[in-house]
This record gives sequence, C-alpha cells and structure tokens, in this order.
Amino acid sequence: MIAVALAAVAALLTSFYVTSYKRHVQRSEDHVTVLVAKSDIPEGTAGAEASHMLSSQDVARKSVVPGAITKPDQISDLVATQKTLQGEQVTTRRFGSSAELGVRAQLKGTLRAFQFLGDQTQLLAGTLRDGDHVDFVGAVKEDRLYSRVFIRNLKVLQSPSAPAAGSKLTNNFNSDFSVMLAMTDNQAQKVQWLLANASNAKGERWHLELRPVVHDADSGDHVDTFYSVITDGLTGFEKRAFAFARRLSPSDNGG
Repeated sequence: MIAVALAAVAALLTSFYVTSYKRHVQRSEDHVTVLVAKSDIPEGTAGAEASHMLSSQDVARKSVVPGAITKPDQISDLVATQKTLQGEQVTTRRFGSSAELGVRAQLKGTLRAFQFLGDQTQLLAGTLRDGDHVDFVGAVKEDRLYSRVFIRNLKVLQSPSAPAAGSKLTNNFNSDFSVMLAMTDNQAQKVQWLLANASNAKGERWHLELRPVVHDADSGDHVDTFYSVITDGLTGFEKRAFAFARRLSPSDNGG
C-alpha cells in the first residue's frame, strides 16, 4: 500500500511538472508588444523627443530585452545616455537622468561647450555658479582701443572653483581658474579671436559680467572709445569745447 501511495504521488508530481513546463514553453512563445526605435536615437536625446521616434512591434516574450518599454511615458522625463539603433527595442537601461549625462544634456543644435582660462577677477571665481548667465565684455585695439559687450546671456555649464581660503585677489592670468560656457559655434569663434588678441601680459582686456537671476534686461549696444567715454554725459557745447581744447594739447595716444 505504501509503494502504491508513493507511486501515485510520483505520478501526480510528474504530471504537475509536465503541465507546468508546457505552460512555461507556451508562455515563452506568446507574443507581447514592445516599442522599438523608428530611427537612430542619439545619446543626449531628451526622452520627450525620443517618445516621438518609437513604433510598436510584436515579439516573442522570450525575445523581450530586459528593461524594454511598452509606453512612451516610461522615458518622457529621462535623457538617452546611450545610442539606440533603428529597429532595436527601446530600454530604460539606455536612458537616465540629465545629471547622469552631465553637460551633454544641455547641448543641442548649434550649442557648444567652450572652456577657457582666466584669473579670479575675469571669471568671477567664487561668485559664479553653475546655471548662471553672463555677458562677455572686452576691449580690442587696432589704431585705438574699442570696448563693448561682445556676447550676451551665455549660460555657465561649469563655474570656476572658488579661490582657496585666505588667498589674495590677484590679476595673474596664469592662475588655475577655468569656466565652461554654453555658446553657439559662431560665438565660440568670436570668443576665441578675443582671447587670442588679449595681448597685454595679464590678459585684462576681457571679463565676464554676471547677469541678474530674474528680470534681466540689456542696454542698447554701442562701442566705446576714448572720446565716447570722456564726453559721456556732456552737453553739445561741452563736447565742442573739449574737442577744441584737445586740438590745442599734445596728441593723446591712449586710444
């Protein structure tokens, strides 16, 4: 009787195992719907943008890639940290937060990350923070000095490190301060020219100026020279008197 009972139990267990295995095989052969890339999704693509680059596709359950998404909103708040090729299943493993991608998440189209050196005063080291906006102001010399705000509203991607505690304010152009700004490729070309022509030893012909955090505004663009700076605010009579007096004085080569 014991042998018969054990045989019956074994038969039941075998039947249960076979049934379970058949269900597992059938389930793995079932088809499920996943989202695949209609075109290549480059690294740095915002999830909201990538959600318009998807199409549905039925695949065998056993072929589903780990992390594969079934709804676009699963990546809408994320950023592509790896490239997804056309036809590949879109997976959350290739997306992450903007912080994971760093400055790349903030670059798009003609925007570039441009990094350069300066001293503490030029780069507002200790004052600038990531996310601030600055203007690039400088002076160039041809036959005389001309100064103006060359580029406005540049975003700070990486601010310069704060000066060491107790350090003195210096104008040493070789100081180890650097800043990374977001600018277009054309703006980067202009800044490169200005940096290359900061010919005085301390490179003091350019500075960054911090813009207001809220309600910022711009004055009208203009170029300043020796004459415009000296006569600013004077009446027409006073300007003519200054010009007459200057003609009677030795030549001013100050620019």
